[in-house]
Amino acid sequence: MNKNVLITGGASGLGEALALHYAKQNFEVCIADLNSERAHKVVDTITQSGGAAFFLPCDITNEANIEALKQQLQSRWQKVDVLVNNAGVATGGALEFEDIEQWEWVLNINVLGMVRMCRAFVPMMKQQGGGKIVNIASQAGITPAPLMGSYNASKAAVVSFSETMHLELADDNIHVSVACPGFFSTNLDESLRSKQPGVAKLVSKMLHNASDITAAQVAAAIYQDSETFKFMTITHKDGRTAFRIKRWFAPMRYLAMMKKQLKNFKPRA
Repeated sequence: MNKNVLITGGASGLGEALALHYAKQNFEVCIADLNSERAHKVVDTITQSGGAAFFLPCDITNEANIEALKQQLQSRWQKVDVLVNNAGVATGGALEFEDIEQWEWVLNINVLGMVRMCRAFVPMMKQQGGGKIVNIASQAGITPAPLMGSYNASKAAVVSFSETMHLELADDNIHVSVACPGFFSTNLDESLRSKQPGVAKLVSKMLHNASDITAAQVAAAIYQDSETFKFMTITHKDGRTAFRIKRWFAPMRYLAMMKKQLKNFKPRA
């Protein structure tokens, strides 16, 4: 029997790239998303290439939605081999421009959405004897940049939660990993909320001009590391360098380096 994978936010961006890559590895793919039009396009792409995929609508901020998703997959698959918590949104702005409503919005989706999915599917994985969970964080969660305080904090929480679950679920044969991709061309800026003039334009520029790495390459790296039971995937070379300096050598040196590199990282209206 082929393995299966459930991907939240699998209708576009990195989620779409992950769906396509898992399908190429002979996984049956369930795309859980709110955008049915985009999701069906991804499903069609997979099935037309000889793969297996289907779409189930799900709002990860709604526990009833998640429970319905779980019941449908239990009926169809009886198990879930891999859960990829990919669905997420972006926020930006200096502290005074990020109100509490914006903080609550991004944390509810990026952090609590992941927690809700894990609370729903971990018991199933325990019952079936194991599984894999891949949580999509960001380079921003380990080496944060300014003007994205709430987003950075949400992704740092994803990293910390993933490490906790990696330890907590090890004896249940459930491998938990976390991916921290840097900037690459994707549609994350479509979800961006910011009340500070110029920030949306700045973030969009960073996403689409910062790297030659593609979403497909990021997805392949995440898949490979999960399959070989690595805990953390840092997809960009400069991101790995920054993380090593911060963690292993000198935090103050790292902060000085970041301040110098980000001297001109300012929004322009």
